[in-house]
Amino acid sequence: MKSSLVKARIIAPGSSVKELPAFQVAKAPTVHVLVADSGPLQSQLLTRALRARREFHVSPVDLNLSALDDFLHANPADVVLIAGSQLPDWGLLRWLRITHPKVAPVLLAETDDRELVVNALRVGAKGIFLFMHDPFHMLCKCIHSVFQGEIWINNQQMHYVMDALSVVPTLRVVNSTGRALLTPREEQVVALVSDGLSNREVAVELGLSEHTIKKYLLRIFDKVGISSRVELVLYAMSHGENRPAEWMPTSA
Repeated sequence: MKSSLVKARIIAPGSSVKELPAFQVAKAPTVHVLVADSGPLQSQLLTRALRARREFHVSPVDLNLSALDDFLHANPADVVLIAGSQLPDWGLLRWLRITHPKVAPVLLAETDDRELVVNALRVGAKGIFLFMHDPFHMLCKCIHSVFQGEIWINNQQMHYVMDALSVVPTLRVVNSTGRALLTPREEQVVALVSDGLSNREVAVELGLSEHTIKKYLLRIFDKVGISSRVELVLYAMSHGENRPAEWMPTSA
């Protein structure tokens, strides 16, 4: 992630954030909050609690793409709180990011699950709030923070993100029957080439020589039945699937 894209500080829940005085809250702009929840009871309780705050204009909506799309085309929204008893729909979050980029989604999560945190931020969430652990007034601060363009994650979640950024990506390349064609190291080479890295840059990333990378590419070309980097990228786009990176010694 480029630092120039992060315009504001990351707020860690539990840190010392000053409560806004009453006169400042009264002058603050109204934040249009959308509560998208698959559970009607929880949605009603959360909506009622947030409506008690004068700075929020709160609306409930069913947690599905059709209901969200209808509402967002007819009404303003600044922050969308996404809750539910099941795992989030990553496609819905991705759709929100692409179709309504000015809306800040906040995932209301039960646990600090690493995979959930990384995936949520990867597809466009601007905040992850642990509603089973953190008090209600912190949720209000979370809403204000993401409304102002900040990211709301705690220290543990930040470590998850940093770990995810520090690993080398892999791309599982399969044939038409779903069988893996490449070794884990070869999959890493394909992932980095697909990201636009040169042979020299791939070598630096993996701690190998440029000559070794060229040998890997020739072996990959032979296995996949192609003859150029462009063909490899196109093949990876149509036959590849991302998966968690695997650490391998440089001799692999």
